[in-house]
Amino acid sequence: MIKLPDALSTRFEILVNTIPDSLARLHEALLPELCVTCLAPDARKGLCNGCRGDLPVNDRCCARCGLPLLLARPGRERTCGDCIKLEPAYHRAFIPWRYEFPVDRMISRYKYQGQRHYGRPLLSEMALLVDELLTRQPDRRPQLLVAAPMHRKRQRKRGFNQAAEIAEAISRQTDIPWSDRLLQRPRSARPQSGLNRKQRLSNLKGLFELHGGVPRHVALVDDVVTTGATVGTLATLLQQHGAERIEVWALARTPARVNRSEQALHDVAGDRQAGGQPG
Repeated sequence: MIKLPDALSTRFEILVNTIPDSLARLHEALLPELCVTCLAPDARKGLCNGCRGDLPVNDRCCARCGLPLLLARPGRERTCGDCIKLEPAYHRAFIPWRYEFPVDRMISRYKYQGQRHYGRPLLSEMALLVDELLTRQPDRRPQLLVAAPMHRKRQRKRGFNQAAEIAEAISRQTDIPWSDRLLQRPRSARPQSGLNRKQRLSNLKGLFELHGGVPRHVALVDDVVTTGATVGTLATLLQQHGAERIEVWALARTPARVNRSEQALHDVAGDRQAGGQPG
């Protein structure tokens, strides 16, 4: 295998990541759109109706941080134990999906493999869902969308910042201005994946900087919230510089690990609701 010099390799990766947008537009103009998950020819914005219905909706979650709560009823607001014990710096979260199949595969391919056609359906759907949310609750409309920052070396290698692309998609749908410069990450750190919350918080110390004035009401935009350490750190920084109300908007939230007793209670509750008897 031929190995390109580092500088040329980086430029090649950036070029490869910019090509799919043009190809996607050409494909949509000339050929039927295929579903990115099952390849059905009747897709709309990247997903067929069946696969769109299979997306794991995060409708039982903490209203504060978006953590999935298996025992909560859909549509009823709940606050998780962690947010009750220690309130995060942000005030509300809007995270429409759980980080489970097929959303996890779609985000992974989009984010880590540069296959941006896997991300487009989620970005498009997210923008529409935010628009619907703001129609129902206009008081949640922020003055600015702030993309979670990425270190310049990582962004140069990947070719894009997924948080910035999500913010831009929402901005196009809602006319809310967005920025990927207000928050910056001047130094790199070890990847957050594989770290627990305590390790993540330690890894994030002094990692971010703020450049510019902060509006009173902002929405912090990211792709996936895992432990909440990153968005919590960023929200604290925004709060320290004048933000009075902070929303967190992300595509997906990683569910907490469920112990066996809690899962058993969940199974019993499901059996009773279905009219059956627990086994």
